[in-house]
Amino acid sequence: MAPKQKKVPDKNHKGRQHALNTIQPKAAGIDLGSREHFVAGPPLPDGSPNVKRFGTTTPELLRLAGWLEQQKIATVAMESTGVYWIPLFEILDSRGFDVHLVNARQIAHVPGRKTDMIDSQWIQLLHACGLLRGSFRPGDDICRLRALIRERNTILNQRSDWVRRIQKSLDQMNVCVHHAVSDITGHTGMAIIRAIAGGERDPLVLAGLRDRRCQKSESQIAEELTGNWRPEHLFNLGQALRVYDELCAVIADYDAEILKSVDSLQSPASKDSFAPPPASKDKANKFSRRGQEPMRQALYRMSGVDLTTIDGIGVDTAAVFMSELGPDLSAFPDEGHFISYLRLAPNISVSAGKKVPGKFRAVTSTRVSNALRMAATTLRNSKTALGAYYRRISRRKGASVAVFATARKLAQLIFRLVRYGQAYADTGSEVYEARFIQRRLATYTRALKEMGFKIEPLAA
Repeated sequence: MAPKQKKVPDKNHKGRQHALNTIQPKAAGIDLGSREHFVAGPPLPDGSPNVKRFGTTTPELLRLAGWLEQQKIATVAMESTGVYWIPLFEILDSRGFDVHLVNARQIAHVPGRKTDMIDSQWIQLLHACGLLRGSFRPGDDICRLRALIRERNTILNQRSDWVRRIQKSLDQMNVCVHHAVSDITGHTGMAIIRAIAGGERDPLVLAGLRDRRCQKSESQIAEELTGNWRPEHLFNLGQALRVYDELCAVIADYDAEILKSVDSLQSPASKDSFAPPPASKDKANKFSRRGQEPMRQALYRMSGVDLTTIDGIGVDTAAVFMSELGPDLSAFPDEGHFISYLRLAPNISVSAGKKVPGKFRAVTSTRVSNALRMAATTLRNSKTALGAYYRRISRRKGASVAVFATARKLAQLIFRLVRYGQAYADTGSEVYEARFIQRRLATYTRALKEMGFKIEPLAA
């Protein structure tokens, strides 16, 4: 029996009719690359493909935009491939095109791919038929602020790495600064480290640099500051401290530029408005101590809401939220869509009323959800309603689930505040626990009543 011959796709696809209805006739698709872009417009009148190749230099991108204008294209779809899409997206957006940035996974999941099509033609066909949904992207002004805050947070993570290097050098010399103080980057910790790098070795002199607010005495601190002072570890400590100081200076420059960018986004009517002081004195002192009060006021004038009124939300978290999503959340129909976009909705597969076991679907957490998770961890010991909510979930299902659930609760409160202006009011942990006990009592009473029992309170 002769082997079955593999069918060779027909390369001459002139006049090929696709069983899809065109919704957007003036649509184009772009296949992005590091050295060249392929652009597919609507098929020519004779049915032949309308594909053109362009380079990736700026003159070539401008020529690409001009070709789309000659073709009278109104909307363009492209995959979010690395960072190659950013220059072209910005040029097309400035020219007035309706640009859709599409997730590559969404295109791959569409069945029925024609083998005689190149990628740009397939993207153009799907976009013309309305089968592609563009990713959410805030306005251009918010994107400028987002680029600054993202890079600032990257440098902040690098600074944290150099703090660990400082800690490593101290541990190798058996100088336990982290035992003497709670934070080696605080006032006392950095004073001791700088003195060691400057040549001081006497533990009593080093302990005398303690701040008056330290809980440990000078004698207790001096006991932890006797080391072996090997020269190679001292040199590593000095170099790590030098890099740490340079990164601190870079972060300070970023903070000034970010504050300037936020000020430029304020409306003229809000120039003289001020956010009310935080309800918590500890939160107000923390903002003042870290120098974050100007940024808090600037974010309030930009958005008209103060996210820091929500327990657990600090200025850095509010800045990340505003830079990633902006003050306009009208793109999300309700808080359910918003929470799903942040990857904070539980992934529960149910079929016919039963949970379906399946493989874990890996999804990338957004920067906003990561910031909300970090904010949720700060509520572990908080004497607020959100803190009581975190502890209740943690007792039942563990800390990881409690962090996820509390982050989801924070996302709900933020959406209601930004979208509808619904202010957050903390009822306190005691009120929350009392309300939770009443709900449990009602549930147990109803269940026992169905079983034929009668509940009566115990005599005092």
